[in-house]
Amino acid sequence: MNKIISNRQKKVFEIVSIVKLICLLFCGIIVFNYFFRDKNIIIMTNNDYLNVIPLGVGTLVIALIYIIWMFFSTEKLKFKNSRLLQITEDLIFILIFSILIVVSEAHESQYKLLFLFIVITSTIQSGIKQGMVVSTISSMTVLGIDLIYGDNTNVNQHFENDLILCSIFILTAWLLGYYVKIEKEYTENLTNLANIDGLTEVYNHRFFHDALKKILEKADKEKSPVSLIFTDIDYFKHYNDLYGHQKGDEVLRTIGFILKSSVRAGDIVARYGGEEFAIILPNTSEKDCLYVAERIRTEVERWEFEGEENQPNGQVTISLGVATFPDKASNEIELVKSSDDALYRAKFFNKNRVETYYSVLEELKKDIEAEHIDLITSIKTLISVINIKDRYTYGHVERVVMFAKLLGNKLGLTEEEMKTLKYGAYLHDIGKINISKDVLNKKMRLTDDEWEMLKQHPANGVDLIKPVESLKQIIPLILHHHERYDGRGYPSGLKGNDISYLTRILTVVDSFDAMTSNRPYSNRKTYEDAIEELRRCSGTQFDSKIAEAFIEVVQENKDKFDNLTLFSEK
Repeated sequence: MNKIISNRQKKVFEIVSIVKLICLLFCGIIVFNYFFRDKNIIIMTNNDYLNVIPLGVGTLVIALIYIIWMFFSTEKLKFKNSRLLQITEDLIFILIFSILIVVSEAHESQYKLLFLFIVITSTIQSGIKQGMVVSTISSMTVLGIDLIYGDNTNVNQHFENDLILCSIFILTAWLLGYYVKIEKEYTENLTNLANIDGLTEVYNHRFFHDALKKILEKADKEKSPVSLIFTDIDYFKHYNDLYGHQKGDEVLRTIGFILKSSVRAGDIVARYGGEEFAIILPNTSEKDCLYVAERIRTEVERWEFEGEENQPNGQVTISLGVATFPDKASNEIELVKSSDDALYRAKFFNKNRVETYYSVLEELKKDIEAEHIDLITSIKTLISVINIKDRYTYGHVERVVMFAKLLGNKLGLTEEEMKTLKYGAYLHDIGKINISKDVLNKKMRLTDDEWEMLKQHPANGVDLIKPVESLKQIIPLILHHHERYDGRGYPSGLKGNDISYLTRILTVVDSFDAMTSNRPYSNRKTYEDAIEELRRCSGTQFDSKIAEAFIEVVQENKDKFDNLTLFSEK
């Protein structure tokens, strides 16, 4: 829509340029008549040639004015003070017309109608206000010339006649200006229809991306922060299924109202899609953004929605994810992705909460060689692709990292061992990038070929991180996290202590999360069932000491684990 408006403005300026060119050509005629009036030239004398010189100079001046005007007519939209430029142009034309009218018989001049051109072009360009100002100045100029050069002894006939002309100036400015005003309002209404979400009356998805791009460009130049909040209504599908989409739409409208009421005038609230909203906060640090996000979360939680008592958590609530440019993202795509990741983190970790963007990879960058930073960024992109293909993998990795940290503390790992375990937990499924989405999300039993394909993901993951020397210590965790303590695992069939200690830890927490999460082909087990499964498989699939230590961790942190694995639907 903005492009259409911009093209329209450009065409208007082209028309105005043509009109003013015509005005300048008329000025050339006036100059010509001034130098050759009362002459009947057949053969030019030397004196006539001398008279032509001023005419030539005048013509060159007019041509120069025209060239300058044509330049500004195509470029002035780029100027911040384009309004001031237009006013200056109008005054210059009024001055030129005034001088030419004075030298062409002043009050008796037949060229006073030239002012009408400038009244029309000024009104078209700038609206009724400037049009009325220009028409008033033009009228005062014409009447002033009549008073100065007219016959003051008798009735000034020229003054009386020019009163009608001046009335035409003012009437033209008013009528044309009113039309321009109506058209502008109509264009603004169309723009709103194009930019505003009809249901929630906040900005729509397309406008969000346009605005974010411009705001980030400005922030990059000014070296100022920009924060982005992604928010999603918890269990909204459950509410829609229970009360119908009309009631769901009322919730969306209310959430939109709360969001708009909770931010500053310069902030952008947009409906990103479905029940997901986005808020752009220019010149806002992560700390301030978290404060705003928490205030919004609290306001929604306190709002009394119809039928909210039947929601899974007894209320209509929202989850929010926060990311900030340039600290957590270097461009528009990264900022959106980081905010979205933070939102899903909030959704997975019990909902009705605010989460800021965090990635183990950001921490990992501090521990690797500078020449491998780009590769780590590429790995981050690959993980994003996996998350899109298989949402289970995203939540699974986040939870396994959390479980691994808790178990590592229980077992008294050193700081270096904790780092290795944490990085290995985060990257252990990266090899799934080569597995098709259909296989990852298949609800039926995998075929032998599909199973063999899936079993290749540990080796594929190792191939991806091999070039990074600093990551060599996590290769065993990625390659062997599906080995079994009894030697019946894959890909190498390692047994007992041949499997590294950290890998045995990762195997326990990885399997526990797989058991207690909803998968495309199976429903989650309860914690009690999963604990029994850990005990039953101790000494066969799992290292019994590690399994028992993790059972203690689960029992000591049951409430926290409930939060981590509660996610089942948006």
